[in-house]
Amino acid sequence: MKIGVLAMQGAYREHISMLKDLDVSILEIRNKEELKGIDGLIIPGGESTTMGKLIRTLDLYNDLKGMIEEGLPVWGT
Repeated sequence: MKIGVLAMQGAYREHISMLKDLDVSILEIRNKEELKGIDGLIIPGGESTTMGKLIRTLDLYNDLKGMIEEGLPVWGT
């Protein structure tokens, strides 16, 4: 199982560190190509307006929305 962590802002480093401590396979998500092959997604807490703008600017919004609608497990903190 591979868990993606949206690594744009917020406490993504802490989430990645904890997942590594748990020996979970992780992928830092910063672009569309990195979404391929993830089995779940963590969206770290942060400034939601900024996060929304970054997701749209980096052209991740539609892909993320589609994956979530298709059942991708997501945890937002």
